[in-house]
Amino acid sequence: METLLTGIVTWLALNVGLPATAEHPRIEWVPSAKMAAIRHRDHASAQTPASAGREIHSGRADIEALYDDKTRTIYLRDTWTGATPAEVSVLVHEMTHHLQNVAGLKYECPQAREELAYQAQERWLARSGRSLAKEFRLDPMTLLVRTKCMY
Repeated sequence: METLLTGIVTWLALNVGLPATAEHPRIEWVPSAKMAAIRHRDHASAQTPASAGREIHSGRADIEALYDDKTRTIYLRDTWTGATPAEVSVLVHEMTHHLQNVAGLKYECPQAREELAYQAQERWLARSGRSLAKEFRLDPMTLLVRTKCMY
């Protein structure tokens, strides 16, 4: 996993301009129910509501992954194996959030932070002829809503 994370960091630095770091996040594989509980905990806690913007969903209601800024942990579903470009793209998305966090980058709202993560994920998928629309059923309108400050 460390080699994969290092490769993703290097790729993100070269392709989306995020500062590289040797500091990798913790990775935890958790069942869907625990992922939902973590999400609910973050929404209900005194933490900033930004955690709502740090998860990636497929076009379905399932949460694919979460990133926790405070603990610098990426939570992946326990079914994640990294065997497909789509699965690795989920890790690319969350590693984007990790690099944003470690660099101390600030955004107008949590959704604005998602824009770069989805762009990175889309570029990663394009390398193998795939897309967010094909792999995750994420259409342009959904991406717009998930990446723009709506207040």
